[in-house]
Amino acid sequence: MNIRGDKQLIQACKDCYASLFTDRAITYRTHHGFDHTEVALSIGIQQMVRSDRGSSGVMFTLDTETGYPDVILVNSNWGLGENVVQGTVSPDEYLVYKPSLDIDGTMPILRKHLGKKEKTMILARGAGATTKNIETPSSRKRRFSLHDEDVLLLAKWAKTIEEHYSKCRNVSTPMDIEWAKDGKTGQLFIVQARPETVQARSSSVEMVTYSLTESNLPRPLIEGTSVGQKIIHGEVCVINDVHELSDFRAGCILVSEITDPDWVPIMRQAAGIVTDHGGRTCHAAIVSRELGIPAVVGTGVGTEILKDGQKITLCCDGGDGKFYAYTNSYVNSYIHYI
Repeated sequence: MNIRGDKQLIQACKDCYASLFTDRAITYRTHHGFDHTEVALSIGIQQMVRSDRGSSGVMFTLDTETGYPDVILVNSNWGLGENVVQGTVSPDEYLVYKPSLDIDGTMPILRKHLGKKEKTMILARGAGATTKNIETPSSRKRRFSLHDEDVLLLAKWAKTIEEHYSKCRNVSTPMDIEWAKDGKTGQLFIVQARPETVQARSSSVEMVTYSLTESNLPRPLIEGTSVGQKIIHGEVCVINDVHELSDFRAGCILVSEITDPDWVPIMRQAAGIVTDHGGRTCHAAIVSRELGIPAVVGTGVGTEILKDGQKITLCCDGGDGKFYAYTNSYVNSYIHYI
């Protein structure tokens, strides 16, 4: 982002090509059995949308937790969209009812949740600098980063994109879409669209639900946004920095501020995942769904309250993620056949 002039453009292209051979990319291909010599990469160059002065985010054309196909989930934050994707912030969240989008006189927005929007990514100036994060002004934290009419327009576009790719592929194709709003012109842009990778691939006829059966539960230690519906007991392993990844203990509940693709190897070994920041469309949430691991994102204080080695109960039952001090309580699991 924020590439200016031929020299920076050529260097950015070289960096993209070189990314084929990062440790992460090599590990991914090895894990999936791809031949390193048979992969290729092309680069799409887009005009910079000045969402540093506006807002941006991610939307899915289904409910990311249940797979319900008749809603569109929109996440939004002030500034450039990387903070939403990485889970650096807890974004605003909008849930739109898809069948009502084409009916005049209706209000299809089912739910709005005001996120904390802790940081705003803006364009940087100076040699080598492209972007930087600043603290979001209090006045902006207290208000939504999108108007309702913007949400509805984005939702209509998302529905159109989903219909287009479903027709092309001759199969229902829920989409994962990134968007940006130019703060100078007020225009909205779609900057990326790809098939959703978790719920769309789910074909299991077996559904497992969990319930916490202890009658007198204590007050939760912390709460956040749940990913998945599992309940687990486990030991906390706090990782504060990417340089500490080798300290992770397999089978523990990973607790961190955020995660990014470099964290995936230890996320695969985790029993559960907890982050201070992020929403339902952040990296930690998406990867935990792909791995089938319960997670709670956007706790705000997970790394402060939960201590390394502490035993806790992570509960995603009921939609909100909660953490309890470990007791002799037990979990019942029920299997229903659909």
